[in-house]
Amino acid sequence: MNTQNDHGDADVLIVGAGASGGVAALELASRGFRVVCLEQGDWALPDDFTGGKPEWELTRLKQWHPSPNVRGRESDYPVGTKESPIEPLMFNGVGGSTILFSGHWVRALPSDFRVRTLDGVADDWPFTYEDLRPFYDEVTHHIGASGLDGDPAYPDPHTFPLPPMPIGKYGLAAAKGMDKLGWHWWPAPNAIASRKFKNRPACLRYGACESGCPTGAKASTDFTHWRDAIAAGAVLVTGARVRQLTVDNRGLVTGAEYVDRAGVVRHQAAGVTVLAANGIGTPRLLLNSASAQFPDGLANSSGLVGKRLMVHPYASVYGTYEEELETWLGPTGQSLQSMQFYETDTSRGFVRGAKWNLMPTGGPLTHTLWEPGEDWRDAFGPAFHTRLRTTFGRYTEWGITTEDLPEDHNEVVLDPGATDSDGIPVPRIRYTISENTERMLKFHVDRAIEAHLAAGATSVHPIPVVRESGWHLLGTTRMGTDPATSVVDGYGRTHDVPNLFIIDGSVFVTSTGVNPTATIMAVALRSMRHLADNRHNQPAAD
Repeated sequence: MNTQNDHGDADVLIVGAGASGGVAALELASRGFRVVCLEQGDWALPDDFTGGKPEWELTRLKQWHPSPNVRGRESDYPVGTKESPIEPLMFNGVGGSTILFSGHWVRALPSDFRVRTLDGVADDWPFTYEDLRPFYDEVTHHIGASGLDGDPAYPDPHTFPLPPMPIGKYGLAAAKGMDKLGWHWWPAPNAIASRKFKNRPACLRYGACESGCPTGAKASTDFTHWRDAIAAGAVLVTGARVRQLTVDNRGLVTGAEYVDRAGVVRHQAAGVTVLAANGIGTPRLLLNSASAQFPDGLANSSGLVGKRLMVHPYASVYGTYEEELETWLGPTGQSLQSMQFYETDTSRGFVRGAKWNLMPTGGPLTHTLWEPGEDWRDAFGPAFHTRLRTTFGRYTEWGITTEDLPEDHNEVVLDPGATDSDGIPVPRIRYTISENTERMLKFHVDRAIEAHLAAGATSVHPIPVVRESGWHLLGTTRMGTDPATSVVDGYGRTHDVPNLFIIDGSVFVTSTGVNPTATIMAVALRSMRHLADNRHNQPAAD
């Protein structure tokens, strides 16, 4: 195969066009940098999604399934999961996993950045909630998040540019149950336009957020960042699967080798390289970039590249109600959220906590599919009609996002016996749920059952761990001040390679107990603004 370079040298090369990559491209291109981004997927248009079409629930099972192992698109790479109870979920394309995310727009809480100080576990982050707050504010108002100011779970009444989405009949029922118990709830913030915002229409409430928004109301970064970044001069190359980063004899990254869809190996040169490929894709690329200078993988003198994977083990507790609650109505998107049991209370037998989100439960097929391990006679025949009649529109979920603490044995490694369609070694994850998290899950599931019963549920159906829930891929190139115990510094620059930055969720020190996209984007903005502000002191490859 030939090696070619068609895009000229870049000041900054970004690998990955998702949440953090979009933030980086817009910030740097707007500041006058020559930016090139390599993305292995392609663009998707609202009409590509099936949320407003009859085939919607069927396409969710394959074409728009969140697992790359099930979806199997040309742009996907397989991930070995035999050693994990959680299936990793992601999407490769412009917008990355924001294309299929639920849009929960939740800030971490102040305690999340100080867990070592407060609870004696894991490590503190190298900055605080207050340090990150202005970047949360800026990103929230840039993307058009919807929410209600003044949530008492937070120390600051942070604002939203749009009012919250309606909580709906099922939200009202759940809120009454929480009030009866005296527990916190709040209209949930979402990265979804409740009214027209910039180039995006208001949500039409299809409830199809997790398989792509058919109207463009959801704040995926193909809408919120990439169009503006390209207008500012950024070059976005799709269908470009990066196989390794290249280095010079000084140990600086000179760019990346990638394979285009014609099978041609190309090289993109850059003075500075930024990785934004998620908590699995980034360590995979660093490990695949091993060389004589970096025999254990690029930027891996600490031995922590791929280590301390955190995935937020997720539990679902479903409640069935007598009354019609319109639980097919979107967004999906959360209706309510609760931080009642978020902070540490050692009397519960574990440290840290979890965020709850109230979710709708989709269309009729969702309620009638035969589940693995279930007797098919309980799914078909007369049972089919009974199940549909008693659950459709009457079935709602309290989802539980548990904080996952970092452990070295939870890791991303290269699979020695498997490659993707371009012959590049694929990642394998080794992950176990900790004893602390097991106790946390049990406690929260029991409390969510109480919440449903208080709200009037006639029956409950708990799922203690949802296998296909690994959206939050965090911690595998953690940040810190000590090069011996971290991969990047507080601004995402790798300790070993001064012109290589990492800005995705892999830099998280701890997982927090909330959906991470708001934090990923705020951290990316903070890092890239620091890079831009200090460009004259930034080492760069020739």
